[in-house]
Amino acid sequence: MTELNDILNWRRINARLTTSGQPDAEQLKKIRDIGVTHVVNLGLSEDKAALANEAGIVASLGMEYTHIPVVFEAPTDQDFEAFKEAIERAPEATMHIHCIYNARVSAFFYRYSRMVAEVAEDKATEIMESIWRPGDDWAAFIDNVDARGMPNRYAGDDY
Repeated sequence: MTELNDILNWRRINARLTTSGQPDAEQLKKIRDIGVTHVVNLGLSEDKAALANEAGIVASLGMEYTHIPVVFEAPTDQDFEAFKEAIERAPEATMHIHCIYNARVSAFFYRYSRMVAEVAEDKATEIMESIWRPGDDWAAFIDNVDARGMPNRYAGDDY
């Protein structure tokens, strides 16, 4: 399997699901070239690191695009349900799911792994912790009682 390690925080969940931070237009072409047919974005369009007209770029490359804007400071159960639906409505599709840094996405996959056998919880934990260890609202979102009240910590900076 081809890995696109030049994309910020690129990770492979399994044969059909990959994640990363924000890809640029050229990296989206590479994502398509490895067989991805669906791109899901959990980042906010107004973030300074967001790719302008990402939906149009993805469409021009022949891939489907879903945008689920998740406010970093306030992830919701509704956001998670939209994420889950995006993955499950195309169970045979090869998908790439990203946000700005791969923090949101890795936490969403960690939570998803506890519900769905397709994603191994130990793999989801390993991926998430290789990027960050969620605290604050994210600890509640992923139901990590031990991390509630702690700050978000990022690999290489805080541990």
